[in-house]
Amino acid sequence: MTRLVREGVRALLLDRDDRVLLARMVEPATGEEWWVTPGGGVDPGEAPERALRRELHEETGLEEFELGPLVWTRHDVFAWAGKTLDQSEQIFLVRVSAFEPRPLLSTEQLADEGMHGLRWWTLEELGTSDANFAPTRIVRFLRELLEEGPPTAPIDVGV
Repeated sequence: MTRLVREGVRALLLDRDDRVLLARMVEPATGEEWWVTPGGGVDPGEAPERALRRELHEETGLEEFELGPLVWTRHDVFAWAGKTLDQSEQIFLVRVSAFEPRPLLSTEQLADEGMHGLRWWTLEELGTSDANFAPTRIVRFLRELLEEGPPTAPIDVGV
């Protein structure tokens, strides 16, 4: 199996009601579903902030937003579409007004990347769901962020 080392950047998109926007990813080979923060890969030579703006524009249609602090990091090695991804991620806080996501990429283009929709989640919904999330302990870390504010240094949230 081909191993692909990749740098990723993601947004912890929170609206004024503290709902978080997550993307539903479906592993093409197994059909396993995961809900993840929007974002993607950083191209060679691309600054993480620029990559995040590009990814959010493509995946959600969001153009104008203030990029908040880097709040979380994570690293995971996992099988995806016949490859082993060795991915390190930086996750930035982005506060926005609630909006209806309108991806620029077509449904087919998003599906080719494994993305099959976006949804706003409340902390309560996250805590009572049996869905798979990445990071797996998103409820704990999101609750801490909402109660204590952004950390002074990024927190490693694990897988």
